[in-house]
Amino acid sequence: MFQKIPNYIKYIFTNVFVLFIFIVLFRLLFYFYFLDLDSSSNLEVKKAFFLGIRFDLKLAILTFFPLAILVLITNYRFFKKKIFKKIANVYLVLSYLVLILFYLFDFGYYEYLGIRLDASSLRFLSNLKISTQVLVESYPVYKGLIGLLIFYFIIFRFSKYCYQIFNKTQQEITKKIKAIYFIVTFLLLSFGVYNSFTHYPLRWSEAFFSKNNTINQFGLNPVLYFFDSFAFRSEGVNMEEFKTYYPVIAKHLNLPLDTINFAKKITFDNPYQVKPNVVYVMLESTGTAPMSFYGNPLNSTPKMDSIIKKSLSFSKFYVHKPGTAGSVFASITGLPDIEDVKTASRNPLIIDQRIIFDQYDGYEKLYFLGGSANWANIRGVFQSNIKDLKIYEEGSFEEENRADVWGIDDYDLFKESDKVLKKLHEKEKPFVAYIQTATNHMPFTVPDKKESFTPIFEDEIDEETLLKGGFRSLGQLNGIRYLDFNVARFLKRAKEAGYYDNTIFVFFGDHRGGMKKLNFLENNEDDLGIQVHHVPFFIHAPKYVESKIVDKYAKLIDIFPTATSIAKVNYSNYTLGRDLLDSTSINTAAFVYIQNKGEKAVGLIKDGYYYEKTNTSKKSNLFSLESRKIKDIKLDKPIITSQMDSLLSGYYHSTKYLYFNNKKEKN
Repeated sequence: MFQKIPNYIKYIFTNVFVLFIFIVLFRLLFYFYFLDLDSSSNLEVKKAFFLGIRFDLKLAILTFFPLAILVLITNYRFFKKKIFKKIANVYLVLSYLVLILFYLFDFGYYEYLGIRLDASSLRFLSNLKISTQVLVESYPVYKGLIGLLIFYFIIFRFSKYCYQIFNKTQQEITKKIKAIYFIVTFLLLSFGVYNSFTHYPLRWSEAFFSKNNTINQFGLNPVLYFFDSFAFRSEGVNMEEFKTYYPVIAKHLNLPLDTINFAKKITFDNPYQVKPNVVYVMLESTGTAPMSFYGNPLNSTPKMDSIIKKSLSFSKFYVHKPGTAGSVFASITGLPDIEDVKTASRNPLIIDQRIIFDQYDGYEKLYFLGGSANWANIRGVFQSNIKDLKIYEEGSFEEENRADVWGIDDYDLFKESDKVLKKLHEKEKPFVAYIQTATNHMPFTVPDKKESFTPIFEDEIDEETLLKGGFRSLGQLNGIRYLDFNVARFLKRAKEAGYYDNTIFVFFGDHRGGMKKLNFLENNEDDLGIQVHHVPFFIHAPKYVESKIVDKYAKLIDIFPTATSIAKVNYSNYTLGRDLLDSTSINTAAFVYIQNKGEKAVGLIKDGYYYEKTNTSKKSNLFSLESRKIKDIKLDKPIITSQMDSLLSGYYHSTKYLYFNNKKEKN
């Protein structure tokens, strides 16, 4: 029976099968080298694997489908003309190369953010030079290119070999039989793409069957998911929805109910005679989980631990989006970044905002970073919003020892920043500065020795110990330790330079980097997917604030209103942020931008609950943060669900509205 099947039909199914095996191999690589499934149910792992196999089969068929149609149309002629052989070879080689590149980028993306490749990853193309440097400095790219060349040769030889095997003379068949083979093959391939016996085809959303997000990520096929995720791109403000929920956000933020007005004018009757300096320090890839102060068992941040104990700190502080560009935009503008594909900083229509940073009258305004401010259009965010801002970047420092793709490392960045701040202090000029660190980020370029700092070497720690702290690599652990050292060293420099006492130091994380299973946590934040948003926020200024831990819910857009109020600088707040030390700020909440079962979504953290809702399908869930279990209690708590849904919608639609309606007034 098999002998009677035409060779061109065998050619089609042979190629589909080989493609399928090739794709499954990447699923196995992902399983063995990237997943942490120790605490996962074996039943769920098996379900995710077999569901993933179905996605892989679908991709294999879709990949070969165009060539399959050509083969079916030409049938035996496909093996008689050289042009078809060339088309087949070129098509297959390109298909395999595209697939392998997709999977390699997916592995790196997952290692960094803990999610599979999706449409939002295209934001890295906006800074292709920087993204390429990160790849080169973090991974063995050149060896990989050699591997790709070898792989290209193997696929090319396979394509020719496969073509030659089936390029044999075979008895001609009637047009009727050809038609039958055409229809049957087409239907089989189509069914493989549909991949379901139900009324609905196999869809990406089926991969999100588990409450364990790692299981769900395992079930996905990154290539299919990448293209499916384009359906969830951002939209403009919906004025009808905004007007519906404005009263909710107005009541929450103590705004006027009878008119749309977000302006909150803050003035101080007794400002400081000597203006205090304010220094905002963004701690790259620093969440609460890597820090020993918040329970990490590896004593990773002893110096910052001691600093926090002498500071005003906020234990329930969350960033809106797990990405550096998103956090820089939000911290500066006072508006959460809820753009779905690119970051808000890359949207030229919304970077022009009325912000608090610009209102430090009489202050020298400064921005320090080790690399280039062109990254993610951050220069545009700062320069378009802050008058008379001075940017210190690569090329503008007295000493420059470029460490990696991010420019000079944090030690030199703090050192060079201190030089500038010291000169301003000696001239008795108050300053407000924003320092953006970077060394605690891949490729984790840490020196072998820097003053009292020495890294932990491979022979000094084992993998089991690293896993106890949730660290993916020794480089990641040394990265946070080096940042810890540099923060303390910066404060020491400030004391030596003389501006420490009169400066308010504001430290905050921009997001948590990707980590392994966090078994030491005493809550369910990691399983809910919001632990990556939970970051440190502490204000170190012994002269101006007392040392204590504030446990009210706080968010990234609150940092400027809070610190500026501590400095008693008059300002007008046009955004959704609030002064966390204001006695009226008691009904606080944190607003986050997330992924829910593969779809873009937003969430609200408030009063011990976490509520999330998808942006397109409007699916929602309510969870208790006081339970270790992941159980949707939406139906059990209808009143709380309704209240949190309204406030969440208020935050979301108000953010969209303010993107386009918080522009600076033209002179």
